[in-house]
Parts: sequence; C-alpha cells; structure tokens
Amino acid sequence: MSEAGPPAKPTHFLRALIEQDLAAGTWDGRRFGGSPGDAAHHAAGPVDPARIRTRFPPEPNGYLHIGHAKSICLNFGLARDYGGICHLRFDDTNPEKEEQEYVDAIVEMVRWLGFDWEAGGSSHLYHASDYFDFMYLAAERLVERGLAYVDEQTPEQMRASRGDFATPGTASPFRDRAPADNLARLREMRDGRHADGAMVLRAKIDMASPNLNLRDPAIYRIKHARHHATGDRWCIYPMYTYAHPIEDALEGITHSLCTLEFEDQRPFYDWLLERLAEPATLPDGRELAPMLRRPLPRQIEFGRLNLTYVITSKRRLKALVDDGIVSGWDDPRMPTLAGLRRRGYTPAAIRQMADDTGASKTNIWVDHAVLEGALRADLEGKARRAMAVLDPLPLVLTNWAEVFGSATHLEPCSAPAHPQRPELGARRFHLGPEVWIEREDFAVDPPKGYHRLVPPRMQPDGTTAPGGRVRLKYGYVAECTGFDRADDGGVARVHARIVPDTKSGTPGADAVKVKGTIGWVAACDAMPATVHLYEHLFTEPQPDAGGRDPREVLNPASLRSVQAWVEPSLAGIEAETHVQFERHGYFVADRREHAPGHAVFNRTTTLKDGRGR
Repeated sequence: MSEAGPPAKPTHFLRALIEQDLAAGTWDGRRFGGSPGDAAHHAAGPVDPARIRTRFPPEPNGYLHIGHAKSICLNFGLARDYGGICHLRFDDTNPEKEEQEYVDAIVEMVRWLGFDWEAGGSSHLYHASDYFDFMYLAAERLVERGLAYVDEQTPEQMRASRGDFATPGTASPFRDRAPADNLARLREMRDGRHADGAMVLRAKIDMASPNLNLRDPAIYRIKHARHHATGDRWCIYPMYTYAHPIEDALEGITHSLCTLEFEDQRPFYDWLLERLAEPATLPDGRELAPMLRRPLPRQIEFGRLNLTYVITSKRRLKALVDDGIVSGWDDPRMPTLAGLRRRGYTPAAIRQMADDTGASKTNIWVDHAVLEGALRADLEGKARRAMAVLDPLPLVLTNWAEVFGSATHLEPCSAPAHPQRPELGARRFHLGPEVWIEREDFAVDPPKGYHRLVPPRMQPDGTTAPGGRVRLKYGYVAECTGFDRADDGGVARVHARIVPDTKSGTPGADAVKVKGTIGWVAACDAMPATVHLYEHLFTEPQPDAGGRDPREVLNPASLRSVQAWVEPSLAGIEAETHVQFERHGYFVADRREHAPGHAVFNRTTTLKDGRGR
C-alpha cells in the first residue's frame, strides 16, 4: 500500500470517480476484519487502513494476455496511487475449464509485471472457491425470502421463455413454488441427487424487465465435476454473475472495475448485494441480520484495450496452441504475457502503454506500434550493444599480411557497451583477415544511392572505377577488390583491401572519407547463434473482424530462423538479457532455448517503427 496521495490532475474518468468518492467520504470509517468475511466479521475489525480496495479477478482457464495487462495495471495502479490495496482473486467457479497450471501462470505474470498483493503484513490473494460455503448460505437465504426458486425446465425451455428485447419473458411453471419446497429442491441439488442440467436455481426478479439480465437469471447450476481446489466436495457451482458481487463484498472492495460487457449486468450486481445487505423477516417471524456490510462495492465499467494484429479470445488462443500453429502459450508470437515476455517485451513497456492509453468508456483499438514505441523507449537506455551478422557473407581482406606483417595477426578493437552509459565499460573483440558481413552490404549491380561494398566496374569511357569503400565499424576502411561466384551463380565471398592508418579512434583515421559504415564479426572469434526473426502472427490489423476465423489470415512469414554470427562479448550472456544488435534492432536471449554454448536470440522489435512489417 502506497502512502502517496492522488495525482494532482486525474487523467481519465476512473481517477475522477475515485477522487469524487474520496472527497465525499463514501468509504470513510468502514471496517475491515483483516480477511474476507460477512457483515459481522468486518464489523468486529478495525477501520480499514486502505483508502480504497480494488481487485484483479481472472478466471484460471487460460494464460493472461495483453488485454489483461490493461486491467492489471489499472487495478493495481489505482490502488497504489490512492493509498489503497489491490487483491488478486481467482474466479474459479467453473471446474471444467480451470487448472492449477493456469493459477500458477497468472501469479507469475502479475508478479512479472511488477505488482503484488502483499500489504500490511498480509497476503491478499483469494479464490472464489474460498467463499463457496457463504455463497450457498446466501442462496438459501434468497430462497427462504422468496427471492429465488429452483427451475426444472430444460435449458431450451428456459431460453424460449426468456423472451427478447421486443417480447417480455414468460414465467416458469416453477416460479411460484413455495419457499420450503424450493429449499428442499436446492438441498437435493447440493447433495448430488440430480443430474447435470436437470435444474437450476434462479433469482426471482422481473420476467418483463427490459434488461434481459434481470429476467430471473440463473445463479446455481449442477456440475458433477472435480474442482482443482475443492475436489469433489461440491456438485453445484455458482454462476459467475452471482459469485462476483458476493466476492467483492466479502473482500471489502470499494471499486469493482470491469470491462464494458458487464455494464448490463450491473443492475443484477446491485440487486443481489442490496438483498444480502438488508435485514429481513421471514414468514415464520424469524429476524435475519444483514449478511453483507455497507457501504457496498461500486461496479464501474471501462472500455477494453484491443491491440492491432492480435486476438485475445482465450478459446481462439487455445485453438492456436492445440492445433500446433504456435509452439505453446508462451510462443513469442502469442499476445499472452508469457509470449510477450519470451519475445522480449519488458514489464515497464507494457505498464507504460497501459498508462499512456488511459481508460475510456468505449472499447478502443491501439496500433501495435504504440507498444513497440514504449518498448524502444525503455530499452534504448538499458540494452547493451553488440554487432551481429544475420545473413552472413565472407569478406576476405587480401592485404592483411602486407599491412600487419603477419597473416595470423589479430587486431584488437573495442566499442562502448552502451554509448550513453560509460559505467558499463567496453566490449572487446578482434579484427582478422576474414570477417562476416551482411549479404545486403555487397551488391554486384548496386542501385542508385548505394554506399556500401561494390566491385570495381567498367566506366562508359572505358576506365575502371575502383571498388566501393566502407568503414568496418570500430575498425578500418576497406575497399572492395572483387568477389567469387558460387556454383549457383550467387556470391560466395567478397574480396577487399584494408586502407592503412584508418583504424577508428586513431590519429588521422578520418582523413579517408567514406559514405558507408557496415557491421561485421571476425571469423576468428565470432560466436554462432540461432536468431528467431518474428513478425505479426496475422496479416490483418483486426484478425477476427466480422466474426472471421483468424486462421484465415495467418502470416506464413511470422517466424524465420537464421544461423547468425555475433560478437564474442555475448559469450556469457544469460537468458532474458536484452541486447541491441546494432542496425538490426532489439533482441533477447530466449528464456527457454538459450544456454551456455547454445546461443538463441529472439528479435523483439526493430530499431524503427515496425507498422509496415
């Protein structure tokens, strides 16, 4: 919990609403029992030290993706900025789709993003399944009060009787059954005496409501399924729309931030909490104390963040994994946080994008270039530099022995590890008689304006123009003298001569002017590396637009792996270390494949805006 006060100026509507609540004293004096609990539990506790409480409530049925990052940053960030606490809560009410693997992955990714749920010496990590007992008792309370009933219609009959926006719903024949009979049926459901789908518990609200979500929504269903946390204890499970408001209230959440699809559910959210927070008298005269304390949580909806060239449907992401289109949930082309991490995106860049895009009352599309820009801004001052050759072509320096007096001489060279961070020291490597250069740095027939290596060529007047000159970065000027053809007609190797007395950083080195500087790695101490060059997984900015199956627009060039040479300063680099390959972009040592003696790098992003890629 942060002691920092709120920012001077709210930057979006969620901040404004929170500040209004704080100014009005809406949550002043409320008590917190030290852990989630009912009205009596919290009433016995001290005044809540948190000015606000928010929560991030994922369902553990898949891996978190970039859309979740927005919610994580909003909920944890707002709690931090306003002296509050954010809970991590698993909405594990659907045992058929949830697994411990997903729970563990979610915990790891929230921490990786830079957030935690520890405050005041306590952990605020919770599970909906922690509250199953209370939820069931609350359901019995609604039944006893005549506010819920067991419906034995088939799912098809219930769907048909619900009506639509133009037609009121039709009451179930079981709607007016006596509370005692409904209670008996509910207990039969709980005790496993009925099959899946045989009946459901529904709230009794208003079958003519213009909001279809208030037309007696289902709140409990039968599922004979083993739960990853509670095992076989339960065979009935609460619906998400019933469980979620109860979870918020038990945890003392003040601001329940949801995406826009929950806006139509807010009236039920409020209806349920009001019923459970009010005292009641049963027909037999029993007085019932409130189950939940006031003030009740406030649900507020914000627009989803959609990133171009990305899909965030868990169902469709799972299909990509199951069909082998990607290598797993952490494939660097996936929009999952695990995939983004492996690709080399940093927590700081993701948080920055979330902050920069704010919060709005409408769903928004953000160009993928915004995330890439935030990443470049983060890595520019952090990533060490190195030279790498991704498409190697041999360059033989034919006058090496003449210049240095020995064909085996190795010329020491150095370069700053980072041009703006002298404290990181220098990289050291050698220049030898043969080096690797990028294939694109030599052209037999150069286009206009090409300033790299070209062979000597005949001029229209019959004279021979000398070959192109370039500076081998951090080394000498070299002048091309020719090349050898490969059997397939391509270029096998390039020949050049060193121009003496032109070594970078030595007196007189600038006397020979050249228009081009190229990267290189000496054959004598180059380190082999596998480099994965990633592009967008889809060719369209909105892959699932109009209900399209995104697999129709898969990018066949989303992954290209090359065998590269990198400078020896990277020999001891550890997995997940970022580096800028000069001229090529930002790369990261792969967290799965990289190991000593087996260098594997993933391209995270290019040095410039990649929206055209």
